[in-house]
Amino acid sequence: MKSVAEILRSKSSAHVYFVSPDDSVLDAVKLMAEKGIGALVVLSNGRLAGIVSERDYARKVALLERSAFAAKVSEIMTADVITVGPRDTTSHCMQLMTDRHLRHLPVLAEGELIGLLSIGDLVKQTIADQASLIEQLEQYIRG
Repeated sequence: MKSVAEILRSKSSAHVYFVSPDDSVLDAVKLMAEKGIGALVVLSNGRLAGIVSERDYARKVALLERSAFAAKVSEIMTADVITVGPRDTTSHCMQLMTDRHLRHLPVLAEGELIGLLSIGDLVKQTIADQASLIEQLEQYIRG
């Protein structure tokens, strides 16, 4: 079972996009669209303050007919963020995401943000792990 650190090292891009709590929701949505991502971490003074996602926008701005121009990220972000550490396993992360209905997990090491895992990252790793296991079993059967 791979660790979070190993998954982060295997990602094609380690860059984590972020916004501040005072940024407009429109700026956050534009950044997500521009980068083709579904969530941004929210940093305040370099520390994790929350996470904002397309889901937050859809539920807290669009459906409530609020203005994306006037609303601030702090008004719609999830402030009580569930995080993982570099030593946590793929299985642990998948369980958290399943139980809490999450799509993104910020990764903290000693309180510092070092990465962001998406459900896609974990599914990709799970598929690779299963393919490797199948190959090993086939080799074992062949002798």
